Amino acid sequence: MHGATPHDEPMRIGLGPLLRLAGPVVLSRLGIMGMGLVDTIVVGRYSATELGYNALGWAPTAVVLTTSIGLLSGVQVLTSQAIGEGRASATGAILRYGALYALLIGLAACVILAGLGGPLLEALGMQPGLAKGATPVLQLFAVSLIPILIADVGVFWLEAHGRPLPATLALWVTNAINLALNLWLVPGTSGLPVAGAVASAWSTLISRLALLALIWGLIAAWPAAREMGVFRKAPRDTAMTAELRRIGYGAAGSYFIESLAFSAMAVIAGWIGAVAVASWAIVINLAALVFMVPLGLATATSVLVGRAYGARDPAGVAHAGRIGFAATTVVMLAISAAIAIGNEWIAAAYTRDVAVQMVTAAALLLACLFFAADGLQVVAAQACRAQSDVWMPMTTHLASYTVVMMPLGYLLAIPMGLAVDGIVWAIVAASLLSAVLLWGRFVMLVRRLPG
Repeated sequence: MHGATPHDEPMRIGLGPLLRLAGPVVLSRLGIMGMGLVDTIVVGRYSATELGYNALGWAPTAVVLTTSIGLLSGVQVLTSQAIGEGRASATGAILRYGALYALLIGLAACVILAGLGGPLLEALGMQPGLAKGATPVLQLFAVSLIPILIADVGVFWLEAHGRPLPATLALWVTNAINLALNLWLVPGTSGLPVAGAVASAWSTLISRLALLALIWGLIAAWPAAREMGVFRKAPRDTAMTAELRRIGYGAAGSYFIESLAFSAMAVIAGWIGAVAVASWAIVINLAALVFMVPLGLATATSVLVGRAYGARDPAGVAHAGRIGFAATTVVMLAISAAIAIGNEWIAAAYTRDVAVQMVTAAALLLACLFFAADGLQVVAAQACRAQSDVWMPMTTHLASYTVVMMPLGYLLAIPMGLAVDGIVWAIVAASLLSAVLLWGRFVMLVRRLPG
């Protein structure tokens, strides 16, 4: 965009603008998940037991990370709205405040998670040795929260300005670093006193530090960033900072509820046994990777909805939402078909353990039933947040993922004996409910807009 706003030229909202923004954003989100994918595959092929440590170390960290990212989501929403209002010059202050906010959140999250995560795993009654093996992995993941959160603020800001490609390239450079470090450290042949899941966690920490340096280097190198006040002290704006936090609280509530519910599924798998833990780790890793596609489409939809909302363009808001819905439906159905065809090959790529392969292949086939619904619900939630509607998405996620998915997952997996398949069936039900409720909310918001 280079500082252009809808006030400088007519706003164009259609499939072309959505895909031009969504394409790099999807690649960016895939880059974020690429680290987890590499960790899971390299560790899984090294040892199914170490894969369990990695999965359990990641489970509580994922809750904290996604909740923290939710707290920072106001950076992208307010930046998009400011651009739509013709105030791109004010977005530097949003970035500065967001970076400081991210630092404080990251420090607090690191201290809490590193200190309490291990005892929490012990208290959950895992099979012998699982919690002890996962604790050092969890602690390294906790430290790596600080650089990834500050980096993400920069990524969100660049995306809101229509510049997702530089951030995407930075993410894939750090993925290459992470892959090289995993291949060197995880097998335990590097000569260093680390191997397995702990070595992979060190790779993640180093890679996230590299990402932080690259993202902020890109912002510093963008000439327009100086014009927007990125490098000068921002005037005090209590209204803006309060709104940024308000948006973040609602999004964080949604992310916390959803990530907590999915982490609870890992705990249920831990109650079943080591094979179930390893299988669930693969299923949720692939599901998270697939989820990056609709998340990228949701980000693009949110930016376009936010700009139209800031420009007081109700027709533009509605049209951006419809385009996002249609594109997500088509893309997610295609991905589901591909995974259904290749489920056994995917399971074999993750692990050599035959028992884990069999359970995983069946669960992946069943998971194809929820990919589209899960994608549609996140696009709808982001489209609502772009209009500063943050509490209803959180309430919807509370109903879908806490009230429905968590107890249903336990009931189907353990008392009814469906194991990992039972967990997946619970996700199918929760995702469908969430998608229906959130798209109904978006339609309601559009009808309330003046004009």
